[in-house]
Amino acid sequence: MAEHSYLTADEAAAHAERAGRILHEIQRVVLGQDAVVREALHALLARGHVLLEGPPGTAKTLLVRAFNEALGLAFRRIQF
Repeated sequence: MAEHSYLTADEAAAHAERAGRILHEIQRVVLGQDAVVREALHALLARGHVLLEGPPGTAKTLLVRAFNEALGLAFRRIQF
């Protein structure tokens, strides 16, 4: 049976604080898309994937670039 590694209250608070800072930084760049920013951050924290769809001009690329800057990730754009 696999053992679970649980966070202490201090570790959980530190992670929550960092996630809040990341969310704040991205929301300073991507305006008016708070729900999308939160949901994308939740997916990334859960090690999931995000598919961004929408009409042109809805800040999809800007959102990804903001995550790239905030998290130090690699950015690759695929356009269909």
